[in-house]
Amino acid sequence: MAKQLHSLLSSCLLLVTVSIVLVHIPTQVHSITLESDIEVLQALKQAIDPVSIVRYSYLHSWDFAFDPCEAAGVFQGILCTFPTDKSANRVMAIDLDPAGYDGFLTPSIGNLTELTSLSISKNNFRGPIPETIANLQRLTRLSLPQNLFSGRIPHGIINLKHLEILDLSQNHLSSRIPADITALRSLVQLSLSNNAFSGKIPDLSGLWQLNTLDLSSNNLDGIVPILPINLRKLSLSHNVLSGHISPVSVLQRLTELDLSDNRLSGLVRQEILTLPLVVRINISNNQFTEMEAIPYPREDLQLRVLDAHANRLRGRLPISLVNIANLSSIDLSHNQFSGRIPSEYGAKLGSSWKSLFLEDNFLIGNLPPQFVDGTVAVRANLAHNCLMCPSNIRRTQLLNRTINGGASEDAKSEKKRKKDKRKLEQKQVVENSNCTNRVAVEEDDLSKKKKQKKRKDQDGEDLHDVIDMKKKRKKSKGEE
Repeated sequence: MAKQLHSLLSSCLLLVTVSIVLVHIPTQVHSITLESDIEVLQALKQAIDPVSIVRYSYLHSWDFAFDPCEAAGVFQGILCTFPTDKSANRVMAIDLDPAGYDGFLTPSIGNLTELTSLSISKNNFRGPIPETIANLQRLTRLSLPQNLFSGRIPHGIINLKHLEILDLSQNHLSSRIPADITALRSLVQLSLSNNAFSGKIPDLSGLWQLNTLDLSSNNLDGIVPILPINLRKLSLSHNVLSGHISPVSVLQRLTELDLSDNRLSGLVRQEILTLPLVVRINISNNQFTEMEAIPYPREDLQLRVLDAHANRLRGRLPISLVNIANLSSIDLSHNQFSGRIPSEYGAKLGSSWKSLFLEDNFLIGNLPPQFVDGTVAVRANLAHNCLMCPSNIRRTQLLNRTINGGASEDAKSEKKRKKDKRKLEQKQVVENSNCTNRVAVEEDDLSKKKKQKKRKDQDGEDLHDVIDMKKKRKKSKGEE
């Protein structure tokens, strides 16, 4: 009886041991991710040059011996859904790292019908954007910037009704911006900058939820169209847009405005400068001729940076800029302003104005005392004007240098100060002469033409006298 009991116990222990060993034997993992989704991920990786899949990159971790949605530590950059009804997991997001992957975006990407986000920025994906992208009906984010995609925007993209972010910037896309892009009513961010899009900007006013629009660095022409009313950031810089900019004046939520490097012209209205929330305005490198005055002080405005350099702005420097309480950086250089620098500008130096660039205008007269009295420190450039600069301001300090009373470096060496003073006085003689020519260029040209005509007439008279003299000499010799 005892032997039978011992044999039974031994058998039970053996059975338990075998069961434990079997539990720890690795078995083939049964995939619980939809098979068609796995095939898309395989095609995506196969479309990339293996040489560009470096160690420690996301794609290097994609090991298809494991389930993409369940395995820990592999398939980096992938997010999945986990249904409660025991149906297969689905890939819902692909967010690749900027590892320099070189290849194509597989057309089978359109089979990931549960995908809500596709982000593969800062790589070397090339070729066209697959038309099958239109099948991703749940997509809310399509981010493909800083790649080498070429061709047109796929027409089917207008079917992505849930799309909130569309970023195709810094690629080689071309043709026109499709007019029916306004069908994407859920868009809050649209960036198509740094491509080769041409033609006119379509009417985007229907994108009423859009808060960021960046169409900069393309070949877009025509006028500035009616824009979405809720825009906060607008950049149309580096195109060939023309006409006025009045459509911008209604964008009351705008915080950043960049219209630089176009062919925009006419009046810069005060409604643009007094947009209540705008912090930065860049209208440089255009053809504006006038800046409307702001009639009274505005403490409520948020504007801090105004860049209007390289336009055709003329007349006196706009004194009303001092009415913008928070303004700290002003660039009015390379225009046609004339007259004296207002004393109000001097009063702003060292208080709120920290940067002032006025070079390459037709400014004359003495500097306001705050520029030279040693009590303020600002970044300033006053070069290439017709100013009468005190001798304690070295010319080099007028050229994009920090002016701190005009004498911070001169105090280092009295001997060097005297030497620089002599050089400056010599240069000012030449500069004042050049300045006179520059301010009165039309009068000078007219004077030159009159002198040339007078000299030509005189030369003609002299030549006539010489001929007559020669004739008289020949006649007298003949008589002799």
